[in-house]
Amino acid sequence: MAWAGQPLRDVATQAGQFIQYGCGKGECGTCECMVNGKWIRPCIATVPATASGEELMVMVKAVKSKSTSSGTFFSIKSFFMGFWNNLLGMLGFVKFRRAAKKNWEERKEYEDLVAQKTREKKLKRAAAGGEA
Repeated sequence: MAWAGQPLRDVATQAGQFIQYGCGKGECGTCECMVNGKWIRPCIATVPATASGEELMVMVKAVKSKSTSSGTFFSIKSFFMGFWNNLLGMLGFVKFRRAAKKNWEERKEYEDLVAQKTREKKLKRAAAGGEA
């Protein structure tokens, strides 16, 4: 028996009905149930006032069954998949390292060229300053 204004969450718990909750604030919609043809969120809803003798029909969403674990930390398949994943990652590192080395060499050549031009300008200024 539920009283008007009583939290629907408490009523469901007392009746032994499991409702899955997410945020508990009515924002996520995980707990949505249909009450008399209308979707509500029982984490924040209360039992509405009804005429005496009128029943409140609450339909709860079906809860997905939880997957069972094999109980082992790893399997042979996960071992080989991890090995394969690491191998692919290493090949990727080698590929991108080669590209990075080429970019580094181009950048180094450009910086050497800039340094050479700077030295030439400084020598010209020093030579022009010495003549004056």
